[in-house]
Amino acid sequence: MIDLLYKKSYFYNLPQELIAQYPTANRSCSRLLKINKNSNSIEHLVFSDIVDFFKKGDVLVLNSSRVIPARLFGYKLSGAMIEVFLLNPINSNEWTCLVKPGRKVKLDTIIKFSEELSAKVVRYAEEGARVIRFSLNGFENNEVNQRVLMDEFKKIGKIPLPPYINRNASETDSETYQTVYANVDGSVAAPTAGLHFTLDMLERLKDKGVIIVKLLLHVGLGTFRPVHEDNILLHKMHSEFATISNDVADIINHAKDEQRRVIAVGTTTVRTLESFAENKRVSYGSKWTDIFIYPGKEIQIADALITNFHMPESTLMMLVSAFAGYDLIMQAYKEAVDNKYRFFSYGDACLIY
Repeated sequence: MIDLLYKKSYFYNLPQELIAQYPTANRSCSRLLKINKNSNSIEHLVFSDIVDFFKKGDVLVLNSSRVIPARLFGYKLSGAMIEVFLLNPINSNEWTCLVKPGRKVKLDTIIKFSEELSAKVVRYAEEGARVIRFSLNGFENNEVNQRVLMDEFKKIGKIPLPPYINRNASETDSETYQTVYANVDGSVAAPTAGLHFTLDMLERLKDKGVIIVKLLLHVGLGTFRPVHEDNILLHKMHSEFATISNDVADIINHAKDEQRRVIAVGTTTVRTLESFAENKRVSYGSKWTDIFIYPGKEIQIADALITNFHMPESTLMMLVSAFAGYDLIMQAYKEAVDNKYRFFSYGDACLIY
C-alpha cells in the first residue's frame, strides 16, 4: 500500500537526457500535457493550444516576481575568490546569503565585488548561511537608495540557473529565464510555469474576456531544497515573501462567488493563494509564508493549474499530487517520460484541471 506521507512514494525514474538544458526557441512552442482530474484523461498538445482552454470570465493569476542576478563573485582582502548567492533582504543594507567556500568565511570578512561595491560578513544565519552588509562607494546601503544597490547587482551579478542545468549562465538567460510579465525584483529562481507565455498569447486571452491579475511571491532557494526526512511531515519549508493586493483579492473572490474559474500559473501562485485563503476566499496583504501542500490538504482557490514538471521526491511533486490526485500524477509523469517530454525549469508544461 502506498503511504503518501512517505517521501519515496513521490519518486519516479527520469532519464538525465530529459532534463532541459536550454529553453525552446519560441516560448509558446513547448509541449503541453493536459491532465483532466475529473475524467482521469491525458492529452498531448502544444502550449499555444492552451488559449482554447480559456473562456470569458476566467481569472488567470500570474506571479509577477522577477529573478535577480543573485550570483555575485568577489574577493577577500587576501585575494581569495568568494561566491555570494543572495537569498533575501533583511533590511535596506543587509542580505542573507550563501557563501562559498562557506566554512572559511568568518565574521567581519570583507568582500570586494567591484570598485563601487563591497560587503562585510556581520553574522551567521541558519543552515550555514551568512548575513552580509553591503556598502556602495564606502557608504552602507542605508545611506543610499536601495534601487541603486539592485542596479549594481545587475551590473556584476549572474542569473542563478538551477543546479540541474549543467552549464554556466549566458547573456540570453537573463531574458529567457524571466517571464514576459515579471516586474518586481526579488526571486532567486524563476516561477517557471510562466516562461511559456508570450505577450501575444496574453493579449489573445484578454481579447477572449479572460481577466488577468498578478500577485507576488519571491521564489527562494528552498524551491530546490530536497526533502531529507522519510516522513514528509517532518520537512521544514523555507519562508518566502508573498503579497496579494486588495483589488486582486476582490477580483478572485468575485469569481469564486460567481463560480467562474480561477487558473493559477505555477505552484508559487497556488502557494500564495492558499497562504491567504480561508473558507474559499482570499484576503489581501503581505506575509512570509512557509505553506506546505501535500495530499490530504484541500486546494481552496485554484480550479486549474499550469505548471512545469517537477523533481522526484520534491515538495512540488507533493503539491501537484494534492491538486490532481496521486495516482493520476504518477500516471501522467510516466506518460511524459515515455513520450520524452522535456523536464524542469526550461522544460515542457502541464495543464491540470
